[in-house]
Amino acid sequence: MSGDLLTVDSLGWLATAVFVSSYLCTSPRALRATQMAGATIWMAYGLLMHAAPVFVANLLVLSAAAWTLARSPRGVPGR
Repeated sequence: MSGDLLTVDSLGWLATAVFVSSYLCTSPRALRATQMAGATIWMAYGLLMHAAPVFVANLLVLSAAAWTLARSPRGVPGR
């Protein structure tokens, strides 16, 4: 396996780990922030792999997570 492919694969594995870790989040804000981080890493992976569906799907996830994070009141428990 070439060094470049190993690096891209490592990025994919990192994105997977971040995505799975989102299931451990106990607050909605932490969940959204983790989803946004994972989606951003997946988008980078999609660009490097020339995989438009991966990029677009995660752009949508990033947008949805950012939108719900921005519209949720900060002081309301459970939101």
